[in-house]
Amino acid sequence: MFNGMDPHWDLYLPALQETLYMVGWSIFLGTIIGIPLGVLLVITRPGHIFEQPIFYQITNTIINIIRSVPFIILLFALIPFTKMLIGTFIGVEGAIVPLVVYVAPYIARLMESALLEVDPGLIEAFQAMGATRRQIIFNVMLKESRPALVLSLTIAVIGLIDATAMAGIIGAGGLGNLAYRYGFQRWETLVMVLTVIILIVLVQLLQTAGNRIARSLRKD
Repeated sequence: MFNGMDPHWDLYLPALQETLYMVGWSIFLGTIIGIPLGVLLVITRPGHIFEQPIFYQITNTIINIIRSVPFIILLFALIPFTKMLIGTFIGVEGAIVPLVVYVAPYIARLMESALLEVDPGLIEAFQAMGATRRQIIFNVMLKESRPALVLSLTIAVIGLIDATAMAGIIGAGGLGNLAYRYGFQRWETLVMVLTVIILIVLVQLLQTAGNRIARSLRKD
């Protein structure tokens, strides 16, 4: 049934740790960039609290362009930039730069969708009471959209796990690299199957955790 019955048990834990390392740093840096960017996309759009049509159109276009590029192409296109920034484009560290570039606009767009769900009437009410833009952003928009924001970040993390698997092709390490080197190149089907199972379990755990956190925030 399987080509190559040795499952290489000693390789899975280090590969999982590398995947979590890449995802952790990428989602951290991507969130630092993506959330403020998502807020700016909302408040600078026409008719909102800090209307800046030119800034909005430029930012919106740049995000659309980056999000239109498949990650595997982005991975190779950013090799010179990644090498200039951190000195290498391979390995776990080399994958973090393209992962951040990939996920930051994605988070920004998810944040934008979540923030746009906030009742405009609520924002208008706070404006009528003399609230500043900062107060509206933090006390109304971000506070009211917390459940949606958590679910958005959960989706982003899961998307990053998929991206790290593709990054394994250029030797980024992690479960994707394990599946490629042993499962594909050596035709060891068992390794491929076990890697897929680990990824499925990881995604399910993250999605469950995200759903529970969002549910608890809705009750607050």
